[in-house]
Amino acid sequence: MKRIVVIGPESTGKSTLSEQLAAHFNTEWVREYAREYLENLSIIRPYEQGDLLTIAKGQLEQEDNTASRANGLIFCDTDLQVIKVWSEAKYGECDPRILEMIAARQYDLYLLTYIDIPWTDDPLREHPHPSEREYFYNIYRDIVVNSGIPWADIRGDYEQRLKTAVEAVEHMLNPAMESGK
Repeated sequence: MKRIVVIGPESTGKSTLSEQLAAHFNTEWVREYAREYLENLSIIRPYEQGDLLTIAKGQLEQEDNTASRANGLIFCDTDLQVIKVWSEAKYGECDPRILEMIAARQYDLYLLTYIDIPWTDDPLREHPHPSEREYFYNIYRDIVVNSGIPWADIRGDYEQRLKTAVEAVEHMLNPAMESGK
């Protein structure tokens, strides 16, 4: 199973791109579990730091369930690195159990979404200012650069983003294609 993560700051088209890629490659995509969890939780109370471990477990369970239906390739709309960044930004630390889950999970490609599409308001989003978006983009860029996993920078309008992402995935699946071998 090849696992591709679409990662980046809030409101950078991760869900849209994940869904488009799954359609293009005729496979499945993993939705962001945090969104579903927080939408249901917000009826009861605001989220707390302890909820992040529950979200992390739910994200991995959802990913594994989706992988069982996929054709050998899945697109993940986020991974636990996002929960780590979120936890550190809001609470100044990340639960060591989440860090252990990050270390245990392997991915094949990161697609890093840039902040060049307009912000879309959403009650679950917390960092709308351009300087905040740039700050978080740089954190995610550091994560993917230092991960040792191949990655592609995804920028432009939605059409260009999809084109760049498809090319990156095709190269990951068949690295000899690009070199002409």
